[in-house]
Amino acid sequence: MSAENLDPADWDAFRSQAHAMLDDMLNFTQHIRERPVWQVIPPDIRASFREPLPAEPADLTQIHERFMRDILPYSAGNAHPGFMGWVNGGGTPVGMLAEMLAAGLNTNLGGRDQIPVEVERQLALWVRDIFGFPQGASGLHVTGTSMANFIAVLIARTARLGLTVRQTGLAEAGAKLVGYTSSAAHLCIAKAMDMSGLGSDALRIIPVNRDGEMDLDALQSTIARDRAAGLTPFFLAGTAGTVDIGAIDDLAGLADIARDESLWFHVDGAFGALAMLSPELAPLLSGIERADSIAFDFHKWGQVPYDAGYILVRDGAAHQSTFDFPAAYLRRETRGLAAGSPWPCDLGPDLSRGFRALKTWVTLQSFGTQKLGKMIRQSCAVAQYLKHRIEQEPQLELMAPVALNIVCFRFRSEDADAINRRIAIALQESGIVAPSTTLVDGALAIRAAIVNHRTGFSEMDALVTATLAFGAKLIDA
Repeated sequence: MSAENLDPADWDAFRSQAHAMLDDMLNFTQHIRERPVWQVIPPDIRASFREPLPAEPADLTQIHERFMRDILPYSAGNAHPGFMGWVNGGGTPVGMLAEMLAAGLNTNLGGRDQIPVEVERQLALWVRDIFGFPQGASGLHVTGTSMANFIAVLIARTARLGLTVRQTGLAEAGAKLVGYTSSAAHLCIAKAMDMSGLGSDALRIIPVNRDGEMDLDALQSTIARDRAAGLTPFFLAGTAGTVDIGAIDDLAGLADIARDESLWFHVDGAFGALAMLSPELAPLLSGIERADSIAFDFHKWGQVPYDAGYILVRDGAAHQSTFDFPAAYLRRETRGLAAGSPWPCDLGPDLSRGFRALKTWVTLQSFGTQKLGKMIRQSCAVAQYLKHRIEQEPQLELMAPVALNIVCFRFRSEDADAINRRIAIALQESGIVAPSTTLVDGALAIRAAIVNHRTGFSEMDALVTATLAFGAKLIDA
């Protein structure tokens, strides 16, 4: 390496090392089933990552060896088919290669007149078509649904209060805005209200029915009370696939209420929105096409490598007017590199943005929506198989309806909460399968989220068998 730049001094040696690194990651994915899902990090490995800041260069071969020895074996394991603890996608080799191409190009997707921006615009057109949105809709790749939900709240706020709120702030706006979501909604909705300056207290939490769906009667009465108190309802967030049990709100009913009450209708579809790719599942999302905005993640059911969230907005002009900002260094031209406006930075808070659109574009190109839709349908079929297995085992109890791909259950025992908590940890530490836990009606349940495209019936059998074995062992102890 020369002192003036960071390119390799020996390109042939570097190329050989690069090929070895690629081969190792392809081998990792190909043989993933031979590995434990997750394993406890040894104390000495953890302590080794408290080393001082390096002043001198290290050999890339040694760095690679350390990655394979100390990092790769101790990740969360969501690429493994036995991972079912949280709603994480498994990624694909195709997506990994696309990420490599994007990293090699190292372009900033904030703007400028470049084809990578056109790739992002192409994705916006495709997403618009998936959800049946009009021609004027806009979209943006973001880190994840948490950021997408935040962006939706900001757009809804600006749409209700006018552009002056961006300059004078909420204190000068006069109106006290309030929003609505269900008790089963993800916490990032409340966090979005907090970060927007409205405050989490401005979000009304509406109870859910027995199926985990927002109670529409309770919603309407809450809106009426708020209006009577002089408050200004402005935002309604439905959920397509709740984080705990995968329930889908009555989106058509919510769309009706939003229309009648002049509310911005947003859908948090972090993983469930992509059920639109499956003709069999899409009817469950009826009404989503009427939303003002939709937030979801390609890195969940879309299997795109992390991170790849998305925000789709019906009114592209309202979207842009919420974020565009004049600055001399962002001056636009009709020719040259500063042409091609509007830019992605006009649609969100980030000026510096990675080319995450490429891995989504490559994934959609490589597999097509039909194959992706079949994969999504398959994961729901696997969840139904698990439900059936649980119902056939007297020692196991199903804790919630299985609307999509999340199954909540537990081992029957006197001290069920404590026993099932210990079972979940035992399952994770076994390396066989890795579910998580959640609360269903106040009771602790083991939660299996079937998101990874590699997960099949054999993993469900392993989960049931291991749960019964660990449960029996804990009771006898």
